Amino acid sequence: MTNVDLKKIEEAVKMILEAVGEDVDREGLLDTPKRVAKMYQEMFSGLHEDAKDYFKTVFHEDHEEFVLVKDIPFYSMCEHHLVPFYGKAHVAYIPQNGIVAGLSKLGRAVETIARRPQLQERITSSVADTIMEMLGAKGAYVVIEAEHMCMTMRGLKKPGAKTVTAVARGIYEENETMRKEVISFIQMS
Repeated sequence: MTNVDLKKIEEAVKMILEAVGEDVDREGLLDTPKRVAKMYQEMFSGLHEDAKDYFKTVFHEDHEEFVLVKDIPFYSMCEHHLVPFYGKAHVAYIPQNGIVAGLSKLGRAVETIARRPQLQERITSSVADTIMEMLGAKGAYVVIEAEHMCMTMRGLKKPGAKTVTAVARGIYEENETMRKEVISFIQMS
């Protein structure tokens, strides 16, 4: 990963542990700064990637009905508290001129966008906007359901509470019937 200063992260983690009153020379914490630095390198890898790259290779198919990939698991870090939130994304789009993406590319886009300090609302919008821009889709509809550890571990302290965000672009913004159709498929088991 480029642009990640592992040593600086290690120093910062050591300072945090000292600030909360921990003994950073305790056996269980000796390698913690190094482990946290490597974890942050992985968890924030989306800062150094562009989800648009996944849509540079497309296929031409005689298909202009909706495509839906549901229950895409993702993990992210709340930019307000730097604690995880996780859940699943449902990504639908309607191809235009037969331009379709490989199905795995939708999941990769979600993962890349999620792997940075983030807000759930921004992930939802960014995925939809990327599909619209890169595929020239007639429409995109993205729904994200997530549990935020900042609501579970602190503050409100309500484990299991889910936040749902949705974004409609293109024809899904304009056509309520089409929006309801894709929602019904997302809700199917």
